[in-house]
Amino acid sequence: MSFATAQALVADDLDAVEALILKKASSSYAPLTEALSGLVRSGGKRVRPTIVLLAAALFPPANRHALLALAAAVEALHTATLIHDDVIDGALLRRGQSTLNAVWTPGSTVMAGDFFFARAAGLAAETENPRVIRLFAETLNTIVDGELRQALAGHDWDQPKESYYQRIYGKTAALFEVATRATAVLGSAPAGAEEAIRAYGYDLGMAFQIVDDILDFTADAAALGKPAGSDLRSGTVTLPAFYFMQQPEQRQRLFVVMEGEADGAGIDALVDAIRRSDAIDQAQAEAVHFAESAANRLAHFEPTPHQQALVDIARYVVERRR
Repeated sequence: MSFATAQALVADDLDAVEALILKKASSSYAPLTEALSGLVRSGGKRVRPTIVLLAAALFPPANRHALLALAAAVEALHTATLIHDDVIDGALLRRGQSTLNAVWTPGSTVMAGDFFFARAAGLAAETENPRVIRLFAETLNTIVDGELRQALAGHDWDQPKESYYQRIYGKTAALFEVATRATAVLGSAPAGAEEAIRAYGYDLGMAFQIVDDILDFTADAAALGKPAGSDLRSGTVTLPAFYFMQQPEQRQRLFVVMEGEADGAGIDALVDAIRRSDAIDQAQAEAVHFAESAANRLAHFEPTPHQQALVDIARYVVERRR
């Protein structure tokens, strides 16, 4: 089953979620509405709301609007983090299109992201489930923690792998985790089922971010919308760079380039060396481990097309090329 086939199982609900997000992108200030609506329509695979809707088939909630609001809240929160990420990274392109950061001032772009954060919180409140709202608030705290950890750990070439795991949990896996766990809460799932689907979301999110970090080195720059190795160029240690540095001579090379006065060509050569090294395969093996763990969590549930779709999404996450 492909990702598109998995999405087809929840196509009608996914369309309703998209409409709800677009509705929440509107504002009394026309330029903000136009900018955010364009951002929402620019695409994205909608992996997170798809997972919410598929998981809901395992323990259907009584209130359909609450489910749609949760799925929309998760995607709106993800979109808000992307807006802020583009400011932090100075990114001018995303999905082949100009970012808000490319046309607005950084301050205005941050405020647009704040607006969408508020819309996401409002959508979470529409579930009218106190526990879901609390989980959503805790996730927002975790996301900010992850972003701060990344910002403050720049050029720390001695950090342990555990620090990397903490960062990617905060910036990515926590949102996958709340997407699945909050769905279980809405569906009044038993404790064991809630824990199984929460762990699925966690493992899936970890695999997703590791693959993103691999693609930062291996994907075509045009597909990325930014130079290859952009995380490394900003001083961020991701898993491929971590494994590359486990060889003393490579560690010394990276340190000389990144802490010296190397020109762009020197950094380009370093990025290419990491791309061609065993570090990529080592990082990919970890992503596969997390994805397999995610799939195994679903053994808790009866086999159904929706359960199988969640299994296949775990495979899709580590096979994607962009």
